[in-house]
Amino acid sequence: MTRRRRSRQLNDEERRLWAHVVRGIAPMKGKMLPELIEEAEISSDPRPEPASPASAAPSPLVHKPALPPLAPVERKTLQALRRGTRVVDGIIDLHGMRQDEAHAALLRFLYRAQNSGYSLVLVITGKGGAATGGLFDERGVLRRMVPHWLRLPDVRSLVVGFEEASPQHGGSGALYIRLRRRRGAG
Repeated sequence: MTRRRRSRQLNDEERRLWAHVVRGIAPMKGKMLPELIEEAEISSDPRPEPASPASAAPSPLVHKPALPPLAPVERKTLQALRRGTRVVDGIIDLHGMRQDEAHAALLRFLYRAQNSGYSLVLVITGKGGAATGGLFDERGVLRRMVPHWLRLPDVRSLVVGFEEASPQHGGSGALYIRLRRRRGAG
C-alpha cells in the first residue's frame, strides 16, 4: 500500500466513492458541500456491473423484524415488591465475578428461569467497590455492564424489561428483570 505525503488529491475511484457517500447528505444551514465530481461521472463507472438474473428480485438482505423496545417493570409490580406482597421468582448474585464469568452465569440463569416459567427475577450486581485511583480502575463494572448485556439481541428473546431494584433488594446494586414467556408455554 502506498502512502500519500501532503497530497490532498483524490484519485478517480476515491472521488466516485466520496460522491456516492455525500449524495444523500443535506448540507448544514449556510454551508455548501464541495463539488468533487459531476453526477455524470458517477454513473460512468469504468467497471461494468455484471448482469444477473436476480437483478429484478428484491435485495438479498433479509430484514429481521425489529425487536420491541424494552419495557419497564409495571408500577403496581414495583409497589408490591416494595411492600413485600410480591416476591421475585429467582435471584442470582454476581458479586465478585469477572465480566466473562458473570455474563455466562447471567445467561444460564435467565434461560433456566424462563424454562421454569419465572416472570420476575432479581439480579444482584453489587454497587462496586471504591476505586483505588489507578489508571484502569473502574467502579461497579457489573453494575454498568449488566444493563448493556440485557439489551443485546440474543438476550432480548428472554427479557421483556428491567428496572433498578428497590432499596430492600439492593437498590442501585440490583435489577428486577421481567422475563418473556417461553414460546409454546401456556
